[in-house]
Amino acid sequence: MPITTFMHKLGCKSTKKRGNEVWFHAPYRSDSTPSFCVNTEKNIFNDFGAGVGGDIFTLAGLMINSTDFMAQARYIGEVTNNPIERSEPPKYVPEPIVPQFTDVDVKPLNHPALLAYLRERGIPSDIATANCVEIHYRLHDKQYFAVGFPNESGGYEIRNKFFKGSIPPKAVSLIRNGSATVNVYEGFMDFLSGLTLGYGRTEDNLVLNSVANKEKAYRHLDGYDQIKCWLDNDDAGKKTLQERYGEKVKDFSIVFRPCKDVNEYLQQQLTNKQQMIKSKLKL
Repeated sequence: MPITTFMHKLGCKSTKKRGNEVWFHAPYRSDSTPSFCVNTEKNIFNDFGAGVGGDIFTLAGLMINSTDFMAQARYIGEVTNNPIERSEPPKYVPEPIVPQFTDVDVKPLNHPALLAYLRERGIPSDIATANCVEIHYRLHDKQYFAVGFPNESGGYEIRNKFFKGSIPPKAVSLIRNGSATVNVYEGFMDFLSGLTLGYGRTEDNLVLNSVANKEKAYRHLDGYDQIKCWLDNDDAGKKTLQERYGEKVKDFSIVFRPCKDVNEYLQQQLTNKQQMIKSKLKL
């Protein structure tokens, strides 16, 4: 099956076509800039934002967070309305292509370039240094450094001005403050933006780090009295939470509408504030 057909069955629309390359937003993580490229001639994909790629089974595995071939095949069948009727073991199990991060060095966040990048996104240094780390690593034989946000399994979401990805394993991040209320964010940039705006500072906070991780969050969320949902305005994940937890879920995306997410809303607020200051100075 063409990966492009599978992507369309997932509800993903292509953003650009160039030769035998078709570009999409990655369907299993937050991807503001389309970085998911399908080579229609070879029928493989490359997610340049996360540094992963492979065939349709690798893609299905990323969607359901499973390396089991039959689970991947069943998922493809469910999405495309072609259920698997036989359970014979496969003759070939494709190996997922994962980024090879080496020489990973984690230290306190203090690099001026990284702090400047976060300030451009509206995140002050005190909030950034209290919740993030600085990571130096090698990838494809080149040295890089980035802001790192740890998850509960020892992996990191990493960001800098030019790269967005993660160091496996992929998992959720739970920040406990001893509260019966939890704020749920899709990515850590939204979480930091929420803190900057004054939301959830005395409450617990859970960052999915990918909408594909929502099932991993259930064991944490099951114990809360109230779940404040700060997921993106275009995110179907909040519907899943509402179906599971009912009235416990409060949708707070109304706070940052019509912006796409909390960070975009924060930057808009800061821009408006700067414009007001300039107007007063002119008077």
